[in-house]
Amino acid sequence: MTPRDRIRNFSIVAHIDHGKSTLSDRLIQQTGAMTAREMTSQVLDSMDIEKERGITIKAQTVRLEYKGHILNLMDTPGHVDFAYEVSRSLAACEGALLVVDASQGVEAQTLANVYQALDQDLEIVPVINKIDLPAAEPERVKAQIEEVIGLDASNAILASGKTGEGIEELLEAIITRLPPPKTGDAEAPLKALLVDAWYDSYLGVVVLFRVIDGVVRKGMRIKLMQTGADYNVDTVGVLRPKRVDVAELGPGEIGVLTASIKEVADARVGDTITEYRRETAKALPGFKPAQPVVFCGLFPQDAANFEDLRAAMSRLRLNDASFSFEMETSAALGFGFRCGFLGLLHLEIIQERLTREFDLDLIATAPSVVYRVHMNDGEVRELHNPADLPDVVYIKEIEEPWIKATILTPDEYLGSIIKLCQDRRGVQKDLSYVGSRAMLVYELPLNEVVFDFYDRLKSVSKGYASFDYQLIDHRPGNLVKMSILVNDEPVDALAMLVHAGRAESRGRAMCEKLKELIPQHLFKIPIQAAIGGRIIARETISALRKDVTAKCYGGDISRKRKLLDKQKEGKKKMRQFGKVEIPQEAFIAALKMDGD
Repeated sequence: MTPRDRIRNFSIVAHIDHGKSTLSDRLIQQTGAMTAREMTSQVLDSMDIEKERGITIKAQTVRLEYKGHILNLMDTPGHVDFAYEVSRSLAACEGALLVVDASQGVEAQTLANVYQALDQDLEIVPVINKIDLPAAEPERVKAQIEEVIGLDASNAILASGKTGEGIEELLEAIITRLPPPKTGDAEAPLKALLVDAWYDSYLGVVVLFRVIDGVVRKGMRIKLMQTGADYNVDTVGVLRPKRVDVAELGPGEIGVLTASIKEVADARVGDTITEYRRETAKALPGFKPAQPVVFCGLFPQDAANFEDLRAAMSRLRLNDASFSFEMETSAALGFGFRCGFLGLLHLEIIQERLTREFDLDLIATAPSVVYRVHMNDGEVRELHNPADLPDVVYIKEIEEPWIKATILTPDEYLGSIIKLCQDRRGVQKDLSYVGSRAMLVYELPLNEVVFDFYDRLKSVSKGYASFDYQLIDHRPGNLVKMSILVNDEPVDALAMLVHAGRAESRGRAMCEKLKELIPQHLFKIPIQAAIGGRIIARETISALRKDVTAKCYGGDISRKRKLLDKQKEGKKKMRQFGKVEIPQEAFIAALKMDGD
């Protein structure tokens, strides 16, 4: 067991792409946790998709040893969708390294993460990374940290994750400036925080925990306080990044255990681990469960793959408790699942993992957010799928989620960003300057942000604006359900809730798009967008015509008339009984168009 004053638990927080994972690599190398041969770049990013995109998705932990001290480092994601991973990593730490890019300076996500760390009462050491870049301006960034965040940056550490400069100094600062765990009694009943859990096909569920009081030993019986289940500990270990078994872990230490737990859902993040029959008096406060923000339907392109999709989703769910799904059916797409995600990047990554790791071809319906529907009888329903909206007669009002968005941008793009936010029904709350950059605070409906707001923001600001958001509340909105009818049949997969003011333009664009995408049939096909019983837009696909009069040479006009009338009757009958086949590509393109 390590003495408490020799332990330092800290996390690395920063905006996306400011170099957290590269800095972790240098710390691992400097402390000799891995040999030069074992080192790869971004050691802690274990998934292929993390390496390819150069982003961290799962927070990862590693135990380093330096000058007789034990350093537990947590590398956290920077993207807003994974803020949940950051909050639980910070709960297991006493300190944080705030990494800021020496050329980019403070960005939106830097602020969000540093405020999270300050809320948890952590000691913060500012680190200015990438000082080897020609565009680096460490002094300007120091001033910015002091001005925007209010942290004293006079003794900020200047480092470069790429060249390894300043890493020794950083390790010294971790030992001298970050505090050891404040409390902890090895004799008290066991009290440990369950920080994370993932599934290993050989060991079952692996639980990452932080000991507050007591000791975890191999062979002891533990109890999870939220679920009330008890287990025998099979192994106790630490991650260096490879797993190394140890005999026991005491107060302040971070490690992993296995105890033949079958499902990750049984090991809830934020739960308190205690000793069986000798429980701790008070459970830890834990975390709020991750709330899915965006919902979308996932359907297999080939209906025969439905069971494969179910199995693949269950396996992904094992490692990602924030991903939820339930079965649904659609007249147009057959059987599939309604899935909940933390944001669009999360959706994209799950979709990519299903395609890549399980070799599935998927169709995703348009993403939608969770609406609250207040019925006349006082009942409140949560609506995940616009197609399930009850009849308007029974609805008192519909509430939609709103977010508070913080946007940091160079001054020259301010006008176009304000226009973008106004177009999306935004309400400006604040505009201030951080050095030469403007900081905008807007309240926006999540419905408007979910499709393509981020891409638009990047394109109008040439990639310089950074964006962070948090959910604030649900507010009543003038929302209507827009249905798309093809040959008088509603297509449920294309139904959506839109703001009444934008319904007409949305409907017209959808009809025009479908007219290009649906192939001609032997009869006329009307495509309509409707709100309730009112048609707001219409396009018609003309019929394929066969020239039935080709074999009439001369003669009386009535012969031609007779043939044409017969054809007309046939087309009328065909239109009544004909089925319009909408190709899959048309669906996918129509759903993509929704962002245009």
